[in-house]
Amino acid sequence: MTPAGCKRQRGAIAPERGAAVEQKVLGKTDVRVPAIGLGTWRYSGGPEPLRRGIALGATLIDTAERYGTEAAVGRAIARLRSRVFVATKVRHENLRYEQVLRAADSSLLELGIERIDLYQIHRPSQQVPIAETMAALEMLVDAGKVRFIGVSNFSVAQLKSAQAASRYPIVSNQVRYSLVNRAIEDELLPYCQRHGITVIAYSPLSRGLANLVGGLGDRALMRVAAAEGRSPVQVALNWCISKQNVIAIPRGSTVAHVEDICAASDWRLSEESITMLEAAYSGPIVRTEMA
Repeated sequence: MTPAGCKRQRGAIAPERGAAVEQKVLGKTDVRVPAIGLGTWRYSGGPEPLRRGIALGATLIDTAERYGTEAAVGRAIARLRSRVFVATKVRHENLRYEQVLRAADSSLLELGIERIDLYQIHRPSQQVPIAETMAALEMLVDAGKVRFIGVSNFSVAQLKSAQAASRYPIVSNQVRYSLVNRAIEDELLPYCQRHGITVIAYSPLSRGLANLVGGLGDRALMRVAAAEGRSPVQVALNWCISKQNVIAIPRGSTVAHVEDICAASDWRLSEESITMLEAAYSGPIVRTEMA
């Protein structure tokens, strides 16, 4: 079932009947992906939380070579492949041409799939020319092993270099973005919005609700949650995906947490609530480890 006002486009990943996760267009493609997906960095929940998320419409699952969770994702989606948009990443130590090709084959084997929907450079390398890495990614697309190319943790300058070196579009940039870390709003987010690049927000809850509470932010978040009749988690995530071109991939290691996460979509915070949150969370950036 598609969200109200949205027509199913060719290539859309269809949630189960009754699921209500909003979908957004990926980059400049004709493919729609859920505005709320599931991240798996430090994931330990087993298959059931991921399967519950898929059932609720969170059909994008993000993993990575360096996370060590590709096999777990593969087990969770084993009989659900046609309904899941699988995103993974090649680690930045493996960005030489042949290394990328070997890493992709390894990820395909771990995931138990024949094609990666979104293959991302996990972070830029200072040692390997971006043109060499992009050539390998192009080869993977040509071979039918990768559907779309993305990057992660790239600045505007690095993103421009990747775009210039590729025959295929860069459809996404996965970066840290949350109420307490809004650094991308200065330059990177506007660039992606202008050029039709999806921003995939990792750590949209700043690695846990505890990092979102305290001081004015705490009071504003709780006040908005009460006014909207939503949980603080849902408010924080809905704020994130209210931004043009932004989707979020929080981690949910229990079924209950995944259900809370998925309920962050298919509704909108009021402009008053957004203004209140952004005023309260305008202080120093909370630094956390890069995923």
